[in-house]
Amino acid sequence: MSLGTIIHAGLVRPKQPTHALVLMGGGARTAYQVGVLQALGAMLQLQAGGSPAFPFKVLVGTSAGALNVAYLASTATHGLEAFAELAKFWGRLQCDDVYALDVPPWVRISRLMTALTLWRRTRGRGALLDNMPLVDTLHHAISLSGIEESLTSKAIDAVAVTASSYTSGVHWTFCHTARDSKQEAWMRPGRRAEFQPLTIEHLMASSAIPFLFPSTPLWVDGHPEYFGDGSMRQVSPLSPAMHLGAHKILVVGVGQPQRSGLIAAPANGGGRGPSLGGIAGHAMASVFHDTLQADVEQAQRVTKTLQQLPREVAGVLPYRSVEVVSIQPTQSLDALAQQHAQDLPRSVRRALGGLGALKSGGGGALASYLLFEPGFVQALVSLGEQDAYARKSELLAFFAA
Repeated sequence: MSLGTIIHAGLVRPKQPTHALVLMGGGARTAYQVGVLQALGAMLQLQAGGSPAFPFKVLVGTSAGALNVAYLASTATHGLEAFAELAKFWGRLQCDDVYALDVPPWVRISRLMTALTLWRRTRGRGALLDNMPLVDTLHHAISLSGIEESLTSKAIDAVAVTASSYTSGVHWTFCHTARDSKQEAWMRPGRRAEFQPLTIEHLMASSAIPFLFPSTPLWVDGHPEYFGDGSMRQVSPLSPAMHLGAHKILVVGVGQPQRSGLIAAPANGGGRGPSLGGIAGHAMASVFHDTLQADVEQAQRVTKTLQQLPREVAGVLPYRSVEVVSIQPTQSLDALAQQHAQDLPRSVRRALGGLGALKSGGGGALASYLLFEPGFVQALVSLGEQDAYARKSELLAFFAA
């Protein structure tokens, strides 16, 4: 987060501060965000009474967080009910609605044969899993016309999703407003923005987890480029919200306080080290979570510095501070996933089990990104609600006039 971004975000001074919601990625783990938002909706409903309007004007999402953002954007005209509708969507979701993997039963006999079989399938499509079921699911669940209605009715001002280009290495933010042609895109080293209507292809590109889901082509700068998960190379996840005019940002990530406790330390320096599942989980965590907290801390540090300036100095400067509230799980999602790993589709258990990637001591980390099953989803939603209610006073103060 640069000072330039803070300055740019403060050039517009609305009568009321603009609230933004930023949802990070993490596969099935993003069901946690549903619990946080469902609790938030209940709090705001109780406080305001009646049928309060949708509380966020800017929506920014990455990876599976982009799917949540798009769903909310399509239902924002329903007010706080949008959060409950998102929860119903996740309540119906299963792995078969997201991906498919067809492997023969004998792959578990030999890790070498398992690896060879999966390598051949991955080489053929560029990814381990077939995510065509997700295309069908999104077409049925997310109304693109609903997003247009939310924008034209001013239920929201902007919605944006991020994706990473395998072709150029640039991290892109695709933004959509009611007047895209009037908006000015931004460009930073390694990061670019473009204003255009969002499509299901944008969502597929943003959520294409590397190695697991195939890349998606998108048209940029007059030519096609292949895109993968927006969490890759995402060095400043809060920046799009600020560029789109946010003055208060609620960011919901799906990282966790500790991962190392799930990987047993070898006794007396011996042992074979971390399992394949442990290494894969660590790599996934580095892709999805490690930049968020650093960006939040930097934004809060810059904002605190601005607030400490003398009033006469602050009054003539062309920017204002940005309030950031960050919520992340207070419990290990890896450990939670380990308890539900048996709910994975048989073909996935067979394949990952054959590679030794689901063993205790790290297997839950990898499983947590693929477990779109009711048991794990509901556990995440419950944890999100619990964590949100634990910070009730802070969240209500965030929305106070």
